[in-house]
Amino acid sequence: MAGSPTQLAAEQIIEANRRYHDHAASRYDAKWGISFDRLAEEQVVAKARRAFGEPLPSLGRALEIGAGTGYFSLNLLRAGLIEELTCTDLSPGMLRALRRNARALSLTVRTRSCSAESLPFADRSFDSVIGHAVLHHLPHLEVAFAELFRVVRPGGTIFFAGEPSAVGDRIATVPKRLGATLAPVWRRLLGARARNGHGPTPPSASLEAIVDVHAFTPATLADLARSAGFAEVRVIGEELLANWFGWTNRTLEASAEAETIPWLWRQYAYRGYLLLQRLDRAVLEPALPASLFYNLTLVARKPQA
Repeated sequence: MAGSPTQLAAEQIIEANRRYHDHAASRYDAKWGISFDRLAEEQVVAKARRAFGEPLPSLGRALEIGAGTGYFSLNLLRAGLIEELTCTDLSPGMLRALRRNARALSLTVRTRSCSAESLPFADRSFDSVIGHAVLHHLPHLEVAFAELFRVVRPGGTIFFAGEPSAVGDRIATVPKRLGATLAPVWRRLLGARARNGHGPTPPSASLEAIVDVHAFTPATLADLARSAGFAEVRVIGEELLANWFGWTNRTLEASAEAETIPWLWRQYAYRGYLLLQRLDRAVLEPALPASLFYNLTLVARKPQA
């Protein structure tokens, strides 16, 4: 995990996250393949099932921090695992996109733009606090976990998925380099046109190196939860082969103009990822240490008063 930033650096990181995600909001779902169909719902429910086991608990009155465009919480709400949902994010642009997604799905959601390190909610307001790929953006994790502990009721849960592992993050550089090396040959074989790089640079591009602050070991992530007062802490790993396959293909695709990538390739990349994800879940995730996987999931409970 990265060292604690100075106060000035923390303010810069928070502002960079706000600006980056505001700029990225309009194309965020398309960039990351975010959807709200049956498959997306199944993917999110599978994360909950791995975290909690069976039967799946109700998350009741849920608060999501760093909700983005709603991928995690809206799919959990659609699946019936959340009864009442409040979503927060630093980025007003992301929350606008989330509200559009919620309206399109006929879902009722409350939203609030705020920092996870200073939540504008009363003590014990929620049955659960959840998030997806958010903790690694927060400069002061100890403060944030204290806030999570404060706003969740005794007996309530926290559930965070999609957090980068330190080892998995390093391993992921290999398929990214492989994709970059193979990209020219790949484009020729598929008849895809190279991305020309012309036009204005997106304002978010210069902020990408700033917004990701941490990569975690399972132990450091668990220690943060325990130090805040949580109990029954579990950290599990997710995605290994699927991650290598996905990052190789994403790097290849990023080198080409999107409209020139053949449909058959997209089907291969999509279905191949799902196949390897199932293999990861059935064979590798139960057998290998959590630290080897690309993503970590944290689940913990606040003790009863």
